[in-house]
Amino acid sequence: MKFPEDLRFSKGHEWVSVAGDVATIGITDFAQDELGDIVFVEAPEIGATLTQGEAFGVAESVKTVSDVYCPVAGEVVEINSGLVDKPELVNKSPYQDGWMIKVKISDLSALDELMSAKEYENYVLKSK
Repeated sequence: MKFPEDLRFSKGHEWVSVAGDVATIGITDFAQDELGDIVFVEAPEIGATLTQGEAFGVAESVKTVSDVYCPVAGEVVEINSGLVDKPELVNKSPYQDGWMIKVKISDLSALDELMSAKEYENYVLKSK
């Protein structure tokens, strides 16, 4: 299981990579492993305004359907359209090709509420 040091993590098992005021968001390696083979990903429209902790989409696997929550508030500026035809990218490459949305963050201080890689790794290990 991977816990990239340059990312921040939520308790809902989403990851965040930040460049300036734009957050790239997806589900963690742990989450995709728990879900199993992803067969469908639903994302919001570009321009949608999301609040922190709000469900923004769905990851559907052969086992279950799971909401995906936004770890920061802001406006959706890009969606990963590649997941429409290849939702399995979430399983194969959760931190690179399997990202879900990009959000222009409305309040950068929200990032302080997210966990570091080490904190998230400890959180995952305690939940097992």
